[in-house]
Amino acid sequence: MKAPPFTYHRPDSLDEALALLGEHGDDAKVLAGGQSLIPLMGLRMGRPEHVVDIGRIPGLADITLHDDGSVSLGALVRHEQAKTSDVIAEHAPLIAETMPWVAHRAIRTRGTVLGSIAHGDPAAEMPAVVLATGATLVASSASGRREIPAGAFFQGYLDTALRPDEILTEVTFPAWPSEAVGSVVEVARRHGDYALVGLITRLEISANDIITNAALSYFGAASTAVRTPAAEDVLLGARATADTFARAAQIAMSELNPPADIHGTTAYRKHLAGTLTRRGLDAAFAKTGASA
Repeated sequence: MKAPPFTYHRPDSLDEALALLGEHGDDAKVLAGGQSLIPLMGLRMGRPEHVVDIGRIPGLADITLHDDGSVSLGALVRHEQAKTSDVIAEHAPLIAETMPWVAHRAIRTRGTVLGSIAHGDPAAEMPAVVLATGATLVASSASGRREIPAGAFFQGYLDTALRPDEILTEVTFPAWPSEAVGSVVEVARRHGDYALVGLITRLEISANDIITNAALSYFGAASTAVRTPAAEDVLLGARATADTFARAAQIAMSELNPPADIHGTTAYRKHLAGTLTRRGLDAAFAKTGASA
C-alpha cells in the first residue's frame, strides 16, 4: 500500500529539526532509518502529516568512548555500524553480540539503533539491551535536553517517554566491568524475524563464582521489554550453578505473562522464557571459562 499524503521536511541542523517538531507536535514523525516508520505508513497504521528527515544532520552518527569507559551512540548510528565498531566490541560487548540477531543485513544497514529504541517494539532486541545495561537516554527538544533512565523509558506497547516535540538524540551505556559477562538468546520462526521470546542476560561474577549483579531482560514476553526482579534476586549472592539457574528460570516463568497470538500461546511463551533463562545464564557464565 502507499502511504497517506504528507509534507516532507529535510532539515540541515538539529535545531531546525527540533523547531519543526515543536511547530507540528503530534502531527509530525521523525525519519532516521525508516525501517519502522515507512512500513507503518504504508500499512496506514501511521498517518503523520509531516515527516522530519534527520538523515543529513551532521554529528548524529558518532560512537563516543568517554573517559569513564561509558559509550554513547548518536541518533544516526546504524545497526551495521554498531556491529562492526571496535569501540563497541571492546567497551559495550553486549551490544556487539546483539547486533547479528537484529533483522537482516539490508535492514541493519539502514535502520538505526536509537530508532529501534524509540520505536519501542516489545519483540525487538535493543530495548531489552537498554534495560539490561541500565543505559541512559537523552531526549532533545527546542526547550533543551533531558536524561531518561532506561527503566522509565518504555511505558507500553510502542509507547515511550518521548514527547511529540522530542528526538532521541543519544543513548549512553555504562562502562562494562571486567567481571561482567552477558548473552543473547532468542527463538524466532526464522533468523531475522521478531522473536517469539528472547532474553538479554547480564551478570557480574566474582572469582569464586558468586553472582554479584544480575539482569534478565526479556523481549517478546510482555507489552514492553521487561526485567524479572524476583528471578534476579534469586541469582544475587548465589553461586553460579545449574540448580541456581533452574530456580531463576522457574521464578521468571511465574513473573512473566506473555501475550498470546497466532504464533504462540501464553503457556508456550512462558515455557520458552524458562528454557531461554537457563540457556542465557549458561551461555553468560560460560564466558568466565567455567561451566555450571
